[in-house]
Amino acid sequence: MKSVPVILMLIFLSRYSPAQEKSTDFWLDFEQLEDSLRVNPKPVFLYFHTDWCTYCRKMEAEVFSKPFIVAELSENYYAVKFDAENPEDVIFDGMVFSNRQLKKSRTPLHDLAILFNGQNNPFAPPLMLLMDENFLVKKRVNSYLDSKSLHAFLESDL
Repeated sequence: MKSVPVILMLIFLSRYSPAQEKSTDFWLDFEQLEDSLRVNPKPVFLYFHTDWCTYCRKMEAEVFSKPFIVAELSENYYAVKFDAENPEDVIFDGMVFSNRQLKKSRTPLHDLAILFNGQNNPFAPPLMLLMDENFLVKKRVNSYLDSKSLHAFLESDL
């Protein structure tokens, strides 16, 4: 009978470990990206998501947690994760980007999401872009990618 609490405790502790926490350490914000590009230019992976996007949540849980995806992103890219409906101002490249749609729309898009999506394109998360070290867009995808598809997407750029 004493083994039941010990087993339950081990199961609980095995579900939360520092190794699992590390899988999200590779994400930067736009301010960190600007500093990083200035010091050491390398390709950039931008990932725009929303809170209501089912496929975004699925990618975060099932794709961005895979060790080979984490390794690929952290070794070869600066990876930026950004909520497309973020209400905060972001300073990037000497400019201030805002969410000017906050009071106008039920799904207000941040200026950065509109800029990288293309102003005339309907926004459909998840939005992922690969950019070179000069911040020029090389590839763009507006859909869910499983881990193998994302790996192929990333590898085809190198």
